[in-house]
Amino acid sequence: MKSQRARIGIVTVSDRASAGVYEDLSGQAIIDTLSAYLSSEWEPVYRLIPDEQPLIEQTLTALADEEACCLVVTTGGTGPAKRDVTPEATEAVCDRMMPGFGELMRAESLKFVPTAILSRQTAGLRGDTLIVNLPGKPKSIRECLDAVFPAIPYCIDLMEGPYLECDEEVIKPFRPKK
Repeated sequence: MKSQRARIGIVTVSDRASAGVYEDLSGQAIIDTLSAYLSSEWEPVYRLIPDEQPLIEQTLTALADEEACCLVVTTGGTGPAKRDVTPEATEAVCDRMMPGFGELMRAESLKFVPTAILSRQTAGLRGDTLIVNLPGKPKSIRECLDAVFPAIPYCIDLMEGPYLECDEEVIKPFRPKK
């Protein structure tokens, strides 16, 4: 079990936010949520990019391979619009897919909105990195992370990544009893 400081990639995929049309509230929502969850030291590695599949792939690859992020969380680009290509970019760079993440996020979102079935979030593994696609709205980001995050520290343990400690008053990670 490694105890080094975790590096976590946060990628907002948005044409308009990356062009400065509006502020990136979604990326900040991820940072705020992870800051509330994690009691161990971690470092955000933030990127704001447009909806361009080659650029998304390049960014995810760099965060995994060069920046050594144990976790990369994306927001945006998961809907049915033609420019929503984050899941395709994620699948293109991952060695193995983790479909349970998307299934659980959609199930959780369906409790709030019937259009959750239009969401195409997914997750996958690239080397030593777990990549998770989240929706683009800050409220939905928290709802989805609340659902899937309990499994993330153990997933990273299994990948021999840094040990993520959580504030159990906020979120309780699942780890099997030894």
